[in-house]
Amino acid sequence: MCWSATADLVAGTGIAVVGMACVARVRRVRDLPLAALPLLLGAHQIIESVIWGSGGGAGPATLAWAVIALPLLPLWVPLGVLCAAPPNARRRLSVPLAAGIATAVPLAYALATRSVTAGIRGHTLGYVLDLPHSGLLVGGYLLATVGSLLLSGDRLLRWLGVLVAAGAAVCAALWRLEFISAWCAFAAVCSVVLLGWVSRRPVDRP
Repeated sequence: MCWSATADLVAGTGIAVVGMACVARVRRVRDLPLAALPLLLGAHQIIESVIWGSGGGAGPATLAWAVIALPLLPLWVPLGVLCAAPPNARRRLSVPLAAGIATAVPLAYALATRSVTAGIRGHTLGYVLDLPHSGLLVGGYLLATVGSLLLSGDRLLRWLGVLVAAGAAVCAALWRLEFISAWCAFAAVCSVVLLGWVSRRPVDRP
């Protein structure tokens, strides 16, 4: 999320370009899901620029944004980390993946049965979706996304997990104050970290 339509569009385009570079540098097929994450984040920002332009509401762009943010990311991140992880890390990574599945299913059901709306609040966009047990869902979401990175066993991915956790805390505080939405900046930094991660990955031996 960014503070204006222009900021979302510029950030989203830049993040998507980094994502294309990540995908182009992939040396192992099993690294592809995690390497493609910046492409998804870039598309997410670009979709939000459309929501800004329409003044919010409950249109197709709002639903597309919510699908990516809510059920898709808590599945994508732990699955991508699991695919890229060495065999000795896969057992512990099944925990955040299970949390991602347990979180994504009720979120997907909520999107299928309830309406999600977006509204402009100062320099932020607020999204409203009636969710039962929201505290549990937030915990499961963080375990799936941040937890999978921290448990990955890869030094750079662990640092990425710390960065995501810190960014989520800062952005949530700024968003609650309706001061500014700065997640796009953290998403850009995370995408650059992933580019560094992809560039350092070894080639599969025949």
